[in-house]
Amino acid sequence: MKLQLTPGKFLEIVKKSYSLDIIYLLKLINDETDIKELLEDSAKMSVIHQSLIRKGLITDDGNKLTTIGKDLIQFIESEDDLKFVKKKSSIDEFEDWWKAFPGTDTFTHKNKKFTGSRSLRQNKEDCKTKFNKILIEGEYTSKQLISSLNYDVEQKKEASIKQGTNKLTYMQNSLTYLNQRSYEPFIELINEGIELDSTPQSGTDI
Repeated sequence: MKLQLTPGKFLEIVKKSYSLDIIYLLKLINDETDIKELLEDSAKMSVIHQSLIRKGLITDDGNKLTTIGKDLIQFIESEDDLKFVKKKSSIDEFEDWWKAFPGTDTFTHKNKKFTGSRSLRQNKEDCKTKFNKILIEGEYTSKQLISSLNYDVEQKKEASIKQGTNKLTYMQNSLTYLNQRSYEPFIELINEGIELDSTPQSGTDI
């Protein structure tokens, strides 16, 4: 294991409230070292492991570095004493996703109006926290999340036209949609080469 930990880098990680224990355990996970026995034999290491999760350095399952964790390891291993800056998600990224999510299940599609009874955008701040957490995990981008949402909504609207009944009424509310990772099947379709429009939909919800 090689860590380029100069005095300048040490001071920088201390400023960010990272201990050497945290850095070492993060490095082990990054190197795909089996730490199961280590965690089982040491209560202190288990606490440090939970701290990695809480600080957003590893994913909730404890087995994979987030984008922040990867950036921290890259900072430690680099030869330059640069400032370590946590990347933050753009406010616009979440707002674009939020605007793309239907406000209600009432909509007009192809000049046909469907009347619903539910509010679909709910718990905006909780949604923002969850959305940003998904991005930090590093598996999906904001473009993928928006594209998959647009495709899901479009499919429900098209089905409504074909079947003559409001299929958008079965859409989960925004927070449940994120918590249950309902976007994943549609992202798989994107990865298989289906072209999806990532432009937020607007003007059809009432």
